[in-house]
Amino acid sequence: MQTNSGMQTAPGGRLMQQGLADFIAGRQTVAACLVAIARTRLHRAGFLPDGAREAQPEPERELYRLLRNEGGDAYSRYNSLLRELVSFEQSLDRSSGCDANGSTRTTTSRS
Repeated sequence: MQTNSGMQTAPGGRLMQQGLADFIAGRQTVAACLVAIARTRLHRAGFLPDGAREAQPEPERELYRLLRNEGGDAYSRYNSLLRELVSFEQSLDRSSGCDANGSTRTTTSRS
């Protein structure tokens, strides 16, 4: 499993680092839901151990439920968090040299 040091510098990295700790500990938090949504990519990047617990069946719905319970504008917050998650995932892809499907990107040079 990778260390989380490089994670902190990525957009949304601190939130994802907290989410990893919550997810592994089995806590139902907003951050843990984001990790559950990105579980496959985090596992592929080496941030989740092989024996990590299974995610809840619908982490997106659980995230929205938690945000509604916090009060305020759950819809806007939900969309903002998902955008932050996408930015984090894109940063992971760039740093690992993989695309969203886990395939290694190849670059072609122009002569």
